[in-house]
This record gives sequence, structure tokens and C-alpha cells, in this order.
Amino acid sequence: MSGILRPEGSPSVCCDNQAERPSRESEGFARSLSPQVPGTLGAMERKSSETVAFRKLSVLIPVYNERWTLAEVVRRVLAAPVSLATEVVIVDDGSTDGSYELALRLAEQDSRIKVIRHRTNTGKGAAIRTAISHLSGDVAIIQDADFEYDPQDFQALLEPILKGQADAVFGSRFIGHTRRVHFFWHALVNKFLTLVSNMVNDLTLTDMETGYKAIRTDVLKQLRLTARTFTIEPELTCRLAQWGARIYEVPVSYCGRTYAEGKKIRAWDGVKALGAILYYRFIDRQFTYNEEFAALRSCQRAAAYPRWIVEQARPYLGQRILEAGAGIGNLSRFFLRAERLVLADCNPSYCRMLRYRFEGRENIRVVQADLTKAESYEQWREEKLDTVFCSNVLEHLPNDEDILKRFYQILEEGGHCILIVPGESSLLGQLDRAARHYRRYTAPGLITKMESAGFQVVFARQFSRLGATAWYLTSKILPRRLNSLTMRWFGRITPLIKLLDHLLPWPGRSLIVVGRKPQKQTLRAAA
Repeated sequence: MSGILRPEGSPSVCCDNQAERPSRESEGFARSLSPQVPGTLGAMERKSSETVAFRKLSVLIPVYNERWTLAEVVRRVLAAPVSLATEVVIVDDGSTDGSYELALRLAEQDSRIKVIRHRTNTGKGAAIRTAISHLSGDVAIIQDADFEYDPQDFQALLEPILKGQADAVFGSRFIGHTRRVHFFWHALVNKFLTLVSNMVNDLTLTDMETGYKAIRTDVLKQLRLTARTFTIEPELTCRLAQWGARIYEVPVSYCGRTYAEGKKIRAWDGVKALGAILYYRFIDRQFTYNEEFAALRSCQRAAAYPRWIVEQARPYLGQRILEAGAGIGNLSRFFLRAERLVLADCNPSYCRMLRYRFEGRENIRVVQADLTKAESYEQWREEKLDTVFCSNVLEHLPNDEDILKRFYQILEEGGHCILIVPGESSLLGQLDRAARHYRRYTAPGLITKMESAGFQVVFARQFSRLGATAWYLTSKILPRRLNSLTMRWFGRITPLIKLLDHLLPWPGRSLIVVGRKPQKQTLRAAA
């Protein structure tokens, strides 16, 4: 029987028959976070704020028939010299040798230990996925229940994450450390699998199959993981690469055990790992349940298309720009030469990515802010903005007319508000619902809203007519989700899309409208 059973009086112990799907509370276009206090963060301030954010380490220990080593491994984990509080999440994967009973006794002796049990043996990957759903720390490290890896290396694994440099750190058995000599064929297969993984994921790892991986849990919990066996290692690597995670490697000590000592991985697991590398990279591309972030990552593949968007707005771009709803910076890169560039988004993860991406540029300020809150705009009055650039954000907000009025208020006289929104209400379909769009716009309707906010509309154009056809097909007739391959091809055919914009008779998928804030003398003359 599936489910979670919590024995009375043992809150740190539960029983689970299968890995749980990660929480979806963090999904979607959440626009309800409080604004960040204004101010430019320097590199040292960023690193300091990252360090303060990490308080607890979760050590995930999948266990299958490890009765004679488990207690010592847990002792070493809890004694490891780390700067964070530690919790241990043990998942017994259907052991038959008394490992589960031993884990229960350990949990009774130390409140930092949680124990979860699979009623049947489902595999290392399934055990790790269950552990992920039960952890409460800020960083997770996977620890096998044997002596092959040494918890004394925890701090080295944590260091790049604590410094704000990495989202994931792999402990490499093949670089710069005293180690026990490996089995030749095991090492050769590991290096071959690492080579293939590097080729398809565009990485330069030396040890993809390492059992020591430290990962920020705010990233880990949003990865879509499905592996049940040892294929969890190539899947984790592929998902982190698809996420765009910053991956570091550090040397770790390694004392590989023999089959007589209990080693469980076999030659067939190497074949399955190779298949998993190709499967997760080319077939099952859904790397996260967060569809908004997946769409943003996909759009990064279509570099030519965002460049075309910015080209159309170029005549109206000033030198002091607010990008409202900057996301992960897909368009921000085209504004880097501005005298002042303020990048605003409500998602703290996106703001963190923006800070890392544009670190060291004195003209850029990243602000976490909620566009639906009036108080968010006060901090921008001092910036003397001559441009508000808002691309594919307005349709996500319920009160778009209020937003336009606030854009008007923070702009300097003569400044421009540039809006890119989905066009044509008739295209509203499944893709819009998946993206949580409140609406699609018509040119007359958006122009009316801009004028009501006080703007003089100086430019309006629908574009991407071929894109409208593709959107209609994938949203209404053959429903599909956006993926990186689709967006990459969309980027490659952007020259064709631009050409057909002058030939096709129907409206475009997107709409750009530019409003100008009149100068006072112009308003007096009009009066």
C-alpha cells in the first residue's frame, strides 16, 4: 500500500513506497513577493548575502542492505567539520538485513536524523528522489552508506556554494587528491560516460558518475527527476545542465570497495547509464515542472528572435532603462551599453541569476520587485528613467491599466514606454493558459489603454506572422509545450520569419506598442 506512515511518537520516521514528485508551490509566474530594498550590491555584498542564506545542510543517504557500515557512516557525517547545521535523511530502500531497524535506533538517539522506508527495493534513484522530498536544508549532499566517500570532504564541496559561486558542486575522484587505485575497467567506463555526458550537455566535467554531488536545494527541488536506479547520476547531470546551473568540481578522496565488500553497481548499469545520457538529453527534455522557467530557458536558444524584437524598439531606447520583468536576462544583454540599466523581477531566483550574469557592471542594478505593488515604483523615481521596456510581462498581470499609469509616473518627460505583448485574442489557447496569460491584446485595445494612462502612442506594429500560424497550431490544434529544440529552430528561421512578415496577410503573433510621455510645454500647447 502506497502512502506515508508516521509511527506514533516518532516524528522523524516515515515510510514511503515511492519517490514523491517535487512540490509545485514554487511554479508559475508568481508575482507576490515583496520588493527588495533599493541599492546596488557589489560582489562582496552578494557573496555575503548568499553565505547568510545557507543555514542547514541535508545529507541524503540511500540505504540497501548496509547494516554493518551505516552506523559508522552516519557518525562520520554528523562529525564532519562543516559550517552549517546538519540533518541526515536516510531512505531505506527495502533492506532485508536489518538496516532499517538500525536506522530507527539511530534516529531515536539523534533528532537530526530522519528515516524513510521503501517497502520494496526500488533503486538508488528512487531513494534519492524520496529523500529530496523530505529534506529541509538549504544545500543537499548525496552520501552512500559505505566508506567509499569521506564526509571530511563536505566543506570542500560546500565552499563554492557558500561563496555564491556555484549551484552544484561535483566531487571528482580523478583530480588532485590522494586516492586508492581504481579498477581499470571501472575507471575507463566512468571516463567514457563522462566524455559522452560532456559532449551532449556541453560540459567539461572529469567525473560525471561521482557519488558526491552538493546541490542548492532551491534548484534541486525544482528539477524533474524520474530515474529509479543508478541512472540518477547522468540524469542529475543532464537536468542541471538543462537548468543552466553553475557547476563546479573539487577533488575528493575515494576508497572504492570491491564486490566482496558489497559493491552493487554492475556492467549492465554502465550500459543503462549511456542510454540515460542520450534519453534525458534528446528524448525526455522536460527538466523542470516550472513551466515559466522552462520557457525562459527555451527562449535563450532562439538568440536571433529576441535580437529582432530589440531592433524594432531600438529607435525609442534611451540611456537610462528600466526592464520591468527581466526574467533571466534574455533581452537584458542587448541593453548593456546603456548609461543606467535597472533590471526588475519579482522572482528571487531570477534576480540571483541576473546578479551573477552581470556581476561587476557598475551601470546595472538588479532589483527584486512586485510590479503589482504601488510602493515598488517609488525606488525608481530617483533613477531619472527615460525608457521603460516591458516584454511579455503585462499579459501576466491582472491590473494592466494600473501598471501603465505607474510606468507613466516614473518616466522622465519625453521618455518612452516600450511594450511587447502577445497579439490577437483569437490565438488565446492552451499555451497561453499554461503560461498563465490573462489575455492577448489587439492593437486598438492596447493603444486605448496607453492613451488612458497619459501616453502619446508613437509606434505600433504587429509582427511574427509566421509565428502566429505556429502558435495557433501548437496551442489549439496539436497542443504541445515549448521546448529548447523548438525554440532553437525558431531562432534559426528568424530571417525567414522577418521576410514573411512583409508578405503574409494575417496578423502577427506579437504586438509592439511605444508610448511617449509628453513634455509639459507640449501638453500646454495641446490644451
